[in-house]
Amino acid sequence: MNRDLLKTFVENALREDIGDGDHSSMACIPENATGKAQLLVKEPGVLAGVEVAIAIFREIEPGIKTEQLIKDGADIQPGDVAFTVEGTTRTLLKTERLVLNVMQRMSGIATRTREYTDRLKGLPTKILDTRKTTPGMRMLEKEAVRIGGGVNHRMGLYDMIMLKDNHIDFAGGIEKAILAVQAYLKKLGKNLPIEVEVRSMDELREVMRVGGIHRIMLDNFSPEETREALKTINGAFETESSGGITLETLRDYAETGVDYISVGALTHHIKSLDLSLKAI
Repeated sequence: MNRDLLKTFVENALREDIGDGDHSSMACIPENATGKAQLLVKEPGVLAGVEVAIAIFREIEPGIKTEQLIKDGADIQPGDVAFTVEGTTRTLLKTERLVLNVMQRMSGIATRTREYTDRLKGLPTKILDTRKTTPGMRMLEKEAVRIGGGVNHRMGLYDMIMLKDNHIDFAGGIEKAILAVQAYLKKLGKNLPIEVEVRSMDELREVMRVGGIHRIMLDNFSPEETREALKTINGAFETESSGGITLETLRDYAETGVDYISVGALTHHIKSLDLSLKAI
């Protein structure tokens, strides 16, 4: 993860939560009191977010002691202890909710991603995330996808060109959109990959005719239609399937030979994993 972005996230999240002080703790916990806590697993899944949790603790108390017992990406079961942390009691109380919010969501995403990637065992197709993320938490959620075995799609609007249906419609068609993008990148001296979404075989053939792109997204194609499209593409471009693909239909799409399958549900429809930070 980008350390500067992680630090900014932690600072903003703590500012949002603490404001002018953790008055509950300051009212009843002596300033110099110390304590120890453990991150207790209460639900099976895949662990993610330990690195972020440690960064949160250290933002408040640089000298805090942590012992990581389970690594990110490991399978976890109820009763497992992911790490212990020892420092001033006020620090443990200040950071408890933020640590849990982050780790529960990241672990939920990693667990869900692992379900998807496990369905593709033995096949070369990769699972991609999307930009359907929680504002302000995209870096963490995409890291959780990676921890769960998935692959990150573009981080934002700045690191890849993606021409979707609205771009194409507003630009006046596929050819106009692609040629405009190529001219734009040449003018700015930028070397960004270009992906184009297609909604039909006619649109696919139009993209193939114009060329000069890197990946074609097959939007809401059935597995049978995907096979037909892949025969037409014949390895000329990277391929990605997207739209309405579920855990149940995932392998059907992967068996067509498509390079990538993007799944918004990895970060969009997530149940956080049950974890707790308990004093010991």
